[in-house]
Amino acid sequence: MPYGIIALVKQYLGDIMKQSKKFMNELKYSSFIFLFLAGTINAFGVTVFLAPVKLYDSGISGTSILLSQITPEYMGISIFLLILNIPLFLFGLKKQGVTFTINSIFTVTVYSLVSWLITDVLPVDVSLASPLAGEDLLLCALFGGIISGVGSGLTIRYGGAIDGVEVMAVIFAKKLNVTVGTFVMIYNILLYVVCGFIMKSWILPLYSIVTYMAGLKTVDFIVEGIDRSKEIMIVTEKADEISSALMEAFECGTTKIAARGGYSNNEKTIIYFVVNRFQISKMRTIIHNIDPKAFVTISEVADMFKSND
Repeated sequence: MPYGIIALVKQYLGDIMKQSKKFMNELKYSSFIFLFLAGTINAFGVTVFLAPVKLYDSGISGTSILLSQITPEYMGISIFLLILNIPLFLFGLKKQGVTFTINSIFTVTVYSLVSWLITDVLPVDVSLASPLAGEDLLLCALFGGIISGVGSGLTIRYGGAIDGVEVMAVIFAKKLNVTVGTFVMIYNILLYVVCGFIMKSWILPLYSIVTYMAGLKTVDFIVEGIDRSKEIMIVTEKADEISSALMEAFECGTTKIAARGGYSNNEKTIIYFVVNRFQISKMRTIIHNIDPKAFVTISEVADMFKSND
């Protein structure tokens, strides 16, 4: 075998080992215990409070409930959760990264499995009405939304997403000149309108809006902001490396501001960067791997626009 080909093979294998090592370093930051808990909580809220009384959750979860109602009985919620979510997460792999995608698929798989256990295996009767709230639609809407919101919030906080629509929002919202939260809201409004026409009743879709708002506020509480971007101020002595890594990872620009340490009097640089809530976990990992001593502050951004918009 020619020497040049051997060198290329060695370089290729070296790149694979480097990427594998990088992936394992990122993976150790993922808390699968909390992601498992998040999937379980979400499944409990949906299968015990929402689906039994034909209320609809938001996003793919709500879509799965609707499809399970209009398809044969063997096509349950758990099947649609996997069929609809996993392709969306894989589609967002390049944008969101390997760790985020694995965290999300893991959580959705837990969500699907626990939903199947509750509805088809365990002795929980969800055939007529909610086992805990009966036929009280308001109670079901509120508690179903709050509980599923806790599951969604925990998933986001620990580096993933439990709904593929949120991933699509991250990818397409900027291109459509809307926020991530607005994108998700539009999807849900369209979903509830479709539900109303298909089920020939507007009572359940209207109560489902209560579910959505309860879940929205709960996620807001868990992750501190659902519809607001985060502005990041990074004080570091390795500004070029961090800035390049952030721009490569998130495909957007950064701003570098010259600064001087008040105590050390050393030359430093402040990197100004704006991310959405799904990118914070990955951003922390990138900064920590390059400069563990970097000082980082995260603040909410109420609005963001260009002066010529």
